[in-house]
Amino acid sequence: MSSLNNNSRAYLYSAQAPTDAQMEGFVKFLSDKYEREITVSWVKSKEFPGGFRLEIGNDVYDWSKEGKFEQLREKLTELVAKTDNVIPLMKETVHDWTPQAIAREVGTVLTVGDGIATVEGLVNATYGEILIFSEGIRGMVMELRRDEVGCILFSDEAPILEGSSVYRTGKTAGLPVSDDFIGRVVNPLGEPIDGGGIIEAKNYRQIESPAPGIIERQPVNRPMETGLLAIDSMFPIGRGQRELIIGDRQTGKTAIALDTIVNQKGKDVICIYVAIGQKASSVAQLVNNLRSRGAMEYTIVVSSSASDAAPIQYIAPYAGCTLAEFFMHKGQDVLIVYDDLSKHAIAYRSLSLLLDRSPGREAYPGDVFYLHSRLLERAAHLSDDLGGGSMTALPIVETQAGDVSAYIPTNIISITDGQIFLESALFFEGQRPAVNVGLSVSRVGGDAQTKAMKKATGTLRLDLAQFREMEVFTQFSSDLDEATKNQLLYGKGLMRLLRQKQYHPYCGEEEVILLVCAMGRLFIPVPEKEINRVTEEMLVYFEKNRPDLADRIGGSEGLSDELRKEIISTAVEFLSKRNAG
Repeated sequence: MSSLNNNSRAYLYSAQAPTDAQMEGFVKFLSDKYEREITVSWVKSKEFPGGFRLEIGNDVYDWSKEGKFEQLREKLTELVAKTDNVIPLMKETVHDWTPQAIAREVGTVLTVGDGIATVEGLVNATYGEILIFSEGIRGMVMELRRDEVGCILFSDEAPILEGSSVYRTGKTAGLPVSDDFIGRVVNPLGEPIDGGGIIEAKNYRQIESPAPGIIERQPVNRPMETGLLAIDSMFPIGRGQRELIIGDRQTGKTAIALDTIVNQKGKDVICIYVAIGQKASSVAQLVNNLRSRGAMEYTIVVSSSASDAAPIQYIAPYAGCTLAEFFMHKGQDVLIVYDDLSKHAIAYRSLSLLLDRSPGREAYPGDVFYLHSRLLERAAHLSDDLGGGSMTALPIVETQAGDVSAYIPTNIISITDGQIFLESALFFEGQRPAVNVGLSVSRVGGDAQTKAMKKATGTLRLDLAQFREMEVFTQFSSDLDEATKNQLLYGKGLMRLLRQKQYHPYCGEEEVILLVCAMGRLFIPVPEKEINRVTEEMLVYFEKNRPDLADRIGGSEGLSDELRKEIISTAVEFLSKRNAG
């Protein structure tokens, strides 16, 4: 539908008056296009050197140098999005290209402030469409009303004034994508912010795209090992799963995500870390930690710092997901961390309130559930017909005083395939990662574990639950029988075993060895404070004296009874030599 709105008068702006023949041509062109009699009035203007500008209603035909250049730029952008080898096509296009008489719908800014612009006149604008403001500033339509649209701005709003012109592009928001993003730190617009130079973008993808359908997916059945014994043994994460990391502030949520990224070294997994609303100094420190451990070689960091405007923070996770989809559809496995979606929801709430949307519970808009569901549903294990790639999502959510029943936490818990709940009390006791075994769960479970890991885990969760219960009942008792003392020693040993230093992940074979020894109650005689040191020494002993065991654990044999006996006998041998020494 045209934005002419029954207006039969057009205005021609140019430095020189048109001839009678030219004026007849304009009248005929417009009358044929809009199928009605059109009257054209000439207005003298020096603003369009080397051309003219024709306006009718909200439609503008810009035949000035600037207008022609804008058409050429859009054509080249379209070519970049369609092909990898764009240079020859660009040369050919510049040589043969001629501008077209294309109507551009133009609106007028009514108000601007706080990263939001209200525009009138764009009657055909669509939700998510990119608009161009003064000085080339871009924005995205977020609110559609009868006579105006609300738009979020992606750059400094200072050049935009009330009455400024706004152009439709007819395109939805997209992001440049390519393999060259690996190892780089970028903002949510795809622009590098690490001082490493320009990134060559060979493709473009829409930042909002539909999630894969049921037929396009296959079951989650391959492990995404975190290297953390507490998680891989009891709450396994599969490739294509969405596992929530939830807990209060400063309980080690980001540490779990970073350990998982570090553990993907050499496993052909692309990692993407999305920082939302964090301090720039914290992100810089995180990048340095990843780089010092060789993890930036396969990692992309998308950073939207706390100083960025709400619109930039809002699109950050969608930008990261777009990059992840690029690699997933190439058949690769991707791990993406959203840190954190609590700040993302707050940014969206700010935008919604500024756009005059009705507030609901906790002042969030009514579609805040859809905000995160359409993001997290894009994580999947694609079918073999689509390349078999996967995207594993680790969203992070911050709670207040351990309240998992708050609005945003309950929303995301219902979207994800399980959650790892970190408890403040455990963290301050020195239990790190501070995983609460009772409240944490993985809905994929054993499907994402290797045969050896599944068999080695055994009744670990049940044993820990019984220990926690017994610990509560016996904390005021002084006279305990031998069986109860052994059970408490066994439980304390398990809890101590699950403590792990940051950036020190275990490989899958090491985890199986530790679990077999722990479940065999070999650590009961070991003093609690020495368990972590003893286990490190024991793993070194296994590596030097029985390297074949690790190969057999990782092979098709899994964890046979014979292999379990060999592991226990080797561990007993190590402990006896250690005690003798």
